[in-house]
Amino acid sequence: MVEGLVPAGAIVVDVLSKDNYEHWSALVKNYLLAQDLWDVVEATAEPPVPEEADQLIGRKKTAAALHAIQISCGPDAFSVIKEISSSKIAWDILAQTFKPQRWRSVQSANSSNNPDENNDLRRFFAAVKIGDWEETNNILRGNPNAIRARSSTGETALHIATKLGDENMVEKLVDLMTAEDLEIQDFGWTALHLAARLSLKMVKCMVGRNMNLNLLGMVEESHGLTPILFAAKNDLWDIVHYLYPLTPIEDLMPENGPYGAGLVCFCFYAKQFDIALDLLQRYPRLAITKGPTGESPIFVLADIPSVFPSGTPLKFWQRWIYDCIHIQPPAIPDVSVNVQNPEIELGSQRNISFSGLLQGLSSTLHNLLGINHICEMKLIHDRSLYILDHMVNKAVKDVDIQEREDGLVYEAVFQAVRRGIIEFVIRLCKVDPDVLWRNNSMGRNIFHYSIECRQEKVYSLIYGVRQRNLISTFSDAFGNDMLHLAGMLSPTEKLDRISGAALQMQRERQWFKEVKSTVVLPSGVRAFNKEGKRPHELFTQNHKKLKEEGEKWMKDAATSCTVVGALTITIMFAAAFTVPGGNNGGTGFPIFLHKKMFMVFIVSDAISLFSSITSVLMFLGILTSRYAEDDFLKSLPTKMIIGLSTLLISIATMMVAFCSALILMLHERLQIVIPIIFLASIPVALFIGMQFALLREIFISTYGGGIFDKKVKRWI
Repeated sequence: MVEGLVPAGAIVVDVLSKDNYEHWSALVKNYLLAQDLWDVVEATAEPPVPEEADQLIGRKKTAAALHAIQISCGPDAFSVIKEISSSKIAWDILAQTFKPQRWRSVQSANSSNNPDENNDLRRFFAAVKIGDWEETNNILRGNPNAIRARSSTGETALHIATKLGDENMVEKLVDLMTAEDLEIQDFGWTALHLAARLSLKMVKCMVGRNMNLNLLGMVEESHGLTPILFAAKNDLWDIVHYLYPLTPIEDLMPENGPYGAGLVCFCFYAKQFDIALDLLQRYPRLAITKGPTGESPIFVLADIPSVFPSGTPLKFWQRWIYDCIHIQPPAIPDVSVNVQNPEIELGSQRNISFSGLLQGLSSTLHNLLGINHICEMKLIHDRSLYILDHMVNKAVKDVDIQEREDGLVYEAVFQAVRRGIIEFVIRLCKVDPDVLWRNNSMGRNIFHYSIECRQEKVYSLIYGVRQRNLISTFSDAFGNDMLHLAGMLSPTEKLDRISGAALQMQRERQWFKEVKSTVVLPSGVRAFNKEGKRPHELFTQNHKKLKEEGEKWMKDAATSCTVVGALTITIMFAAAFTVPGGNNGGTGFPIFLHKKMFMVFIVSDAISLFSSITSVLMFLGILTSRYAEDDFLKSLPTKMIIGLSTLLISIATMMVAFCSALILMLHERLQIVIPIIFLASIPVALFIGMQFALLREIFISTYGGGIFDKKVKRWI
C-alpha cells in the first residue's frame, strides 16, 4: 500500500502519449506491482462480497491505482479517462486507445495465437525486406491474408517494400491487392505517402489501382499532408505534375482545408510557378489561406527574395543582357506533362541534323556566357511579379482588415521589408495605403523596420512618400525614433557582407548620417528614448566594440603595408646607384645610358621610389590618426586609398624596372629572360590582385554613388 501521493516523475519518465504506450505501461505496471495495487487493475472476475473493512481498503487501493494512472497521463490521454472512476476500466480504455497494433492477420482476431501462422508472417516480412519475391509469393499462396498483415512496427508488406524503394516488389504486391488494401495506413501514412518521396513508377502503380489514394492523408496523423503535398515537400516535381491532374480540384479549395494553400507554398519554395499560378487563378483566396505549416502563400512569397529583381544583384554586363531579354506574359499554364511516353521526347532529341548541331553550339555558348541562366532568372522574376500582382489585386484588395490579418498579409509586408523586396512593399502599399502606418509588435512601421534591418532599398522608398516628414516623427514602443534605430548595430548577416571592421563602421556612420540629415527633424535629433538616451549616445554605446575592431583593422593593414613600402624604398633607392651594366670608368656615366630600355629602367625606378615613399607616409598617417567615429566616413578611408594606390603603383613600376634591367643585361638570351620575368611576376600579381580588390571596395564605399537612391519618384 502507498502511504501518500507521488509525482508522475517518480512513476514514469514521460507521461503517456500516442507514441510511448509500451514503455509507459511497463513502468506503471511495475509501480503498481511494487505498491500492491496491480490486483485491482488486473482483476478479471467479479470478486466476492468483502467485509466492510475490506471494502474500505479496496476502495483506497482502487483510488490509489487510478490516481497513479491519471498523473502518469499526458493531457490527451487524461481527457479520455477523466470521467472514469474504475482503475481497471481506465487501464483497459488506455490500452484500446494508445496501444499500437501488433503484426497480425486481419482475417482472424485470434490468429496471432497460432504459432505456425506467426512463423509464416515472420518469414513473409523477412522475404519482403530482402526482395525475395519467390519466397514472398509462396507464403502468400498459403496465406493470402498475409498481404494485409502488419509487422511488429505496424507496417504492411507494401509499406516495407516502398520504404526500401523496391519497385519490382511493390509492383507485384500491388497486383495482388485490392483498392481497399492500398488504403491501409501506418500512423496516418499510406504506402503512397512513402512512394511520393521516392519513385514516380511506384506512385503510378498504386494510383492506377486506387485513384482515391491521392486524397488519403487529410487527417491529423499525417500532419495534413496528402501524397501530392508530400511529394512537393520533398521536391519531387515529376510526381507532383503526375498527381496534380488526378486530384479533384475542389479538394484544393480554400474552404476545404489547408491543402491547396500548402501546395502553393511548396511551389513557391521550389520556384515551380506553373501549378501555383493555376491554383491561384482558380481560387485567388488561397493567397491568404494558411497551409499545413501555418504560413499563407503571400507570406511565403515575401520570404523568397531571389524570385524578385530587387533580391538578385547583377553585374553591369549581366544587367545589360537581362534588360535585352523579352519574356512573354504568362498564359493559363499547362501543368500536365507527358509522363506516359517520355521516350518520344527522347527520340526526337536524338535526331541530330546540321541545324540541330548549330542549336547545340548556340546552347553551349549561351551556357558559357551565362545567358541561359539569366533568361531563367528573368522568367522567374516575371512570373513571381505576375503572381504577386494577381494575389494583391484578386485577394488582398477584396478582403477586410481582419481577413488580411488572418492571412498574414501585414506580417508578409514586414517580412518583405526584412528581405529587402521593394516590389512587394510597393504593391501592398498601393493597394492598402494604411500599410504605411501599420506597426509590428515593437511599434515600428515599415521604414523604422527597414532601418533596423539595414535594407537601404526599402528605406529609399521614403523619398517617394508624400507624408515622409510625418512618418519620420513617429517613435516605437520603446521611445526610439528613426535615428535611435540607426544608432543600433546592424544585423550580423548584413555586416558580414562588408570586408573589414573599418568599412563596417563606415557603413554604420553612413546610415546614421543619412537618417539624420534627410529624414529626422531637428527636434528628433535631440529626442530621448525611454531609457533616457539620445541617438548619438546610443550609437556610441552600441558601436564601441566595432569602432575598436575598425581601429585595429586599419592599424594592422597600415603596418603590413608600411613594411612592404619600406622594403620597396630600400630596393629602389639602391637600384638608382647600381644601374645595370655599371658605369663607364672614364666618364662615370652608365654604360647603357643611350639605350631606350635604360631610360625605362630609370623612370620606373624613380616612380616606384616616390610612390612607395608616399604610401609609407600615408600609412604612418593612419597609424597616428585619432580614430573618431566620423573619421571612418572619409578621412581614414581616403588615407587608405592613397596609401594602397601608391603602394600598388610602386610595386608595378618596380617590376617594370626589374624586367628592363634583365633585358638590358640578357638582351640576346630571351629564352632565359622571359621565364624569369614570368615567375617573378606571379607573387607580385597575386599581391596586387588581392589589394586591388580591397582598394576598389574602399573607393566605391567612400566615393561611389552611395547605397541610398534619393531619386525615387513619388509613388504614393
